[in-house]
Amino acid sequence: MDLLNTLVDKGLRRELPTREEALAVLATSDDDVLDVVAAAGKVRRHWFGRRVKLNYLVNLKSGLCPEDCSYCSQRLGSSTGILKYTWLKPEQASQAAAAGLAGGAKRVCLVASGRGPTDRDVDRVAGTIKAIKEQNEGVEVCACLGLLSDGQAERLREAGADAYNHNLNTSESTYGEITTTHTYADRVDTVNKAHAAGLSACSGLIAGMGESDEDLVDVVFSLRELDPDSVPVNFLIPVEGTPLAKEWNLTPQRCLRILAMVRFVCPDVEVRIAGGREVHLRTMQPLALHLANSIFLGDYLTTEGQAGKADLEMIADAGFEVEGAGQVTLPEHRVDAGGGCGSRAEAGCGAHSDGGCGSHGDAGCGSHEGGGVCGTAAAAAAVPATHEPRTDLVAVRRRGAGTDLAPNA
Repeated sequence: MDLLNTLVDKGLRRELPTREEALAVLATSDDDVLDVVAAAGKVRRHWFGRRVKLNYLVNLKSGLCPEDCSYCSQRLGSSTGILKYTWLKPEQASQAAAAGLAGGAKRVCLVASGRGPTDRDVDRVAGTIKAIKEQNEGVEVCACLGLLSDGQAERLREAGADAYNHNLNTSESTYGEITTTHTYADRVDTVNKAHAAGLSACSGLIAGMGESDEDLVDVVFSLRELDPDSVPVNFLIPVEGTPLAKEWNLTPQRCLRILAMVRFVCPDVEVRIAGGREVHLRTMQPLALHLANSIFLGDYLTTEGQAGKADLEMIADAGFEVEGAGQVTLPEHRVDAGGGCGSRAEAGCGAHSDGGCGSHGDAGCGSHEGGGVCGTAAAAAAVPATHEPRTDLVAVRRRGAGTDLAPNA
């Protein structure tokens, strides 16, 4: 297929595809999905080999959010029955992080619900970062606290934070349809604040909210322009009790096409499969590793994820290897440029769930919407057809941070 050959060539050169080419990837048929995966996989292996980076979420403050993000189980007035608790103490957060690090994670994503942190909240998180780094040499810490005020990104950097996550989530033209309590521009401003402070920027999207192909391409091209080092791709978890609970629009094949499109547009950045992979990719998750080079290990913010042991077995069985703590994730040209692409017009993606850290939809680090499944709730039940809602795969998190039960890692 000429389209795929062209996109591979552009990806190896870090050249931006055209919008028409990106849309064409999303428009390919299910019959062509393996060809799409194989092509995007060449770009992924060129820049990241067969390494898979593991990230681990710690939900510092759950629920109690004044924002009205439609995808989020922690939103204002939520009736989802999730865990609700105020700030974990530094030692509690460090203990929670230790479970993920023991499972092979090299980055800990510290997430807190809310519009954005107060200066006192930044002090709290600074203490938590210090506690985690004192006990775990070489660990990366990403903060995801919502919208940042002037000077707060610098304070987090001084406290030892390596990265900051805040997702764009969807296109600018449709943002007002999913959130009214803040704007798309607010989110862009926070990503730019993280960049300016010297933090590695992490920003991504949530697919499956009823958006069009054009919306998906719009948000990914906007991310490339922002030039984050990592792009979490969340697949909406339609949690009962949220306004988007009936939005079951994704198939495994569509998820693979979305991930491939992101890889072609952002060839040399850390593309992370965040919330929803277990619910929407299901048994196709190993194929997604040929497109993304990063996942979250274990549970998400408010929902359960695949067992950590199963994650590790999946990576090994698919022929990949867990990225070691001493390995550098990003290609050399991005590291040499100071963590970013160095040239927002030419390099990298131009641009934590749960929607990825920094989004409030529980798709991954930084989203507060619930992003996984325990994998056992429906073991004895008949498996629904692939086009039907898989509510059997959504389980509210009842273990780990904020509970007395051991975490899943």
